[in-house]
Amino acid sequence: MNVQDHKNVILENGFGIINNIFSNKEVNKIIHVLENIDTSKETFRKSEDLFAIRQFLKEIPEIKDLIFNDNIKKVVREIFGEKYVVVKSIYFDKPEKSNWYVAYHQDLTISVDKKVNLPDFGPWTTKQNQFAVQPPLDILENMYTIRIHLDDTDEHNGALKVVPKSHSKGIYRPETIDWTVETEEICSVEKGGIMIMKPLTLHGSNRTTNGKKRRVIHIEFSDRELPEELQWSERMN
Repeated sequence: MNVQDHKNVILENGFGIINNIFSNKEVNKIIHVLENIDTSKETFRKSEDLFAIRQFLKEIPEIKDLIFNDNIKKVVREIFGEKYVVVKSIYFDKPEKSNWYVAYHQDLTISVDKKVNLPDFGPWTTKQNQFAVQPPLDILENMYTIRIHLDDTDEHNGALKVVPKSHSKGIYRPETIDWTVETEEICSVEKGGIMIMKPLTLHGSNRTTNGKKRRVIHIEFSDRELPEELQWSERMN
């Protein structure tokens, strides 16, 4: 893969797609681990519309070696940069019958270890003893997200839709999107492919209409250190 070309596209548009990052065999190994986990833990969220595992790499440490193959390491090193580390991970499974619909939004919060009053950090939310906060813009602007696709994903089973270049406009409220100037793009990704996205890129997804699964591993990366009294809750080199 020509890494520099992908990097340019991501920096310009706020997202990019690279297929064939994982072989079918590698994807099937990951799925095998996922199908054999104890799903009764608190960090697992189960409903008819969605199954999700927060702090995914912490909860299922044996999956790390399967996910960080040579291709992913190359992407992180050459597209993001040498200093980037994992700061958050989630596994999503939109089941075949899911009506899960996600309105346009930016990913504006980071996961941290505790709540402390700091200038430019806020608002705060707490879920299941996990703390999330909106950090200064500079931190968000320098983050990257990798979404690993374990199924073929297109507009019929809830592929992400994005507003290209919206990542370069700071905090962008979805209700202010001017569709006379903005465009929407559907991000179809093959099984074993990845979508890379800047968290400030406006994105959402439609309901599944073709009865096919959509399983995605979502991993966020940053090269920033937080103020001394605060830690990334899932930091992992």
